[in-house]
Amino acid sequence: MSADLKRIFSRTLTGAGMWSGVIGKHKRLRLTDVLGGGNVGMLLYNAHERQERYNMPDTLKGQHIFYLRAPYCLHSDMGRLLASITAESAGWHDTVCGHSDARLVEEKYGVKDFQRARNEWHRNGRDAFLIELAKWGLGKKDLVPNVNWFSKVVADEEGRLSFVPGHSAAGGVVELRLEMDTLVLLNACQHPLDPNPEYRANEILLEVFEGPAAEAEDASLTVRPENLRAWENNQTYHLLKQS
Repeated sequence: MSADLKRIFSRTLTGAGMWSGVIGKHKRLRLTDVLGGGNVGMLLYNAHERQERYNMPDTLKGQHIFYLRAPYCLHSDMGRLLASITAESAGWHDTVCGHSDARLVEEKYGVKDFQRARNEWHRNGRDAFLIELAKWGLGKKDLVPNVNWFSKVVADEEGRLSFVPGHSAAGGVVELRLEMDTLVLLNACQHPLDPNPEYRANEILLEVFEGPAAEAEDASLTVRPENLRAWENNQTYHLLKQS
């Protein structure tokens, strides 16, 4: 974890809150599920060339996985690494179920708009992502399958997906090392398959720490040979970009 690293930024997302910002390469992003049972939707983009973004299919097939955990990595659609998971507590984070939208939230929880409910209104993941994308000149065409940190979804023998309630304990953490300057989008909306009959606003602590670069023998790079090759692509990209 980041106990020995200098913290440079913190923010708490409440009321199904959202956030976006550029985090520099090698810095650590730490997310804490303050209350337990939370969910954090995430999208990642190359901060300088935003047509490069997190690619769920390449992340899964390149690492032979269905879900994310330490020490695996998040791959871009250009064969590079956006981030590595340096630590986490839940052991399973959903990669395949996407985010909620206004229709889904209305059908599950009813209508509760800002005009009447103020900060207690019902947000949804899609609109939260689109609001943050718009701040950076991006839009609907830039929405891609997202990660859902702290959420576990399993498949049965027929391929049917089911959500595992209470998967993340209070105080659960995920820590990422950014492998390039990365535009990070987050929202704390409930997972789209969450069966909770009540709309629940998560509380998520977001922290950014200074941190050193990865070495070639780093666990995230050696867990799969594809990760080391992608990291070498990062090295080439940064070398040529600086020259």
